[in-house]
Amino acid sequence: MERYENVFQYPYSVVEHVPFAMNGKWRDMYFHNENPIVLELGCGKGEYTVELARLFPDVNFVGVDIKGARMWTGATQALKEGLRNVAFLRTNIEIIDRFFSQDEVQEIWLTFSDPQMKNPRKRLVSSYFLERYRKFLINNGVIHLKTDSSFLFTYASLLVEKNRLPLLFRTEDLYHTQGIDTETQKILSIQTYYEGMWIERGLNIKYMKFALPHEGMLVEPDVEIPLDEYRSYKRDKRSTKETAK
Repeated sequence: MERYENVFQYPYSVVEHVPFAMNGKWRDMYFHNENPIVLELGCGKGEYTVELARLFPDVNFVGVDIKGARMWTGATQALKEGLRNVAFLRTNIEIIDRFFSQDEVQEIWLTFSDPQMKNPRKRLVSSYFLERYRKFLINNGVIHLKTDSSFLFTYASLLVEKNRLPLLFRTEDLYHTQGIDTETQKILSIQTYYEGMWIERGLNIKYMKFALPHEGMLVEPDVEIPLDEYRSYKRDKRSTKETAK
């Protein structure tokens, strides 16, 4: 991927010594337009990022992940199809705020993120990460969460409720929910490799989206949450309050 024009590789060890020149300049230096920028954090193989780029040619998409071997699939497909509105950033999501500047991003997608049941600071929807997103997401920018994990979905729901964040949509069974508008159905019908795997196992796919205002202190929910049994073999089946924080 070193030769791919749509891939930027800046893991922590690199960005510490080489400043990222496109911070605040993605539209000018790469996309060459003024269209909205949407991130998929933890993009894996990048198939969701690529499919979104196909559906919305007037929106810019950036898939972010640290695992280059997976990302190669989506990056290669985007190049083959000549999709100019998609890029991939290989880096640690813990330092994502080093790559985008204030108000540069409109929306964030979190698709089948690791629920990190024992480590709240690593949950991509935690207050710790939301504070990072505030540094570059527009005021009331939208965060989408699509997951198979009841643990992560419950945690995110409690966090949104506790912090009174504007909840825009929520369903615990995406593919059996009535009344979803046609355009949203089109977006949500995109299935990643992992999503197909969970559906085959009979798991419901859960989805929510909420707005993230710039103002207000964010706090963690102080609630015990049942762990996902299929992800927690030989572990306690409930999280402690300390884990949920």
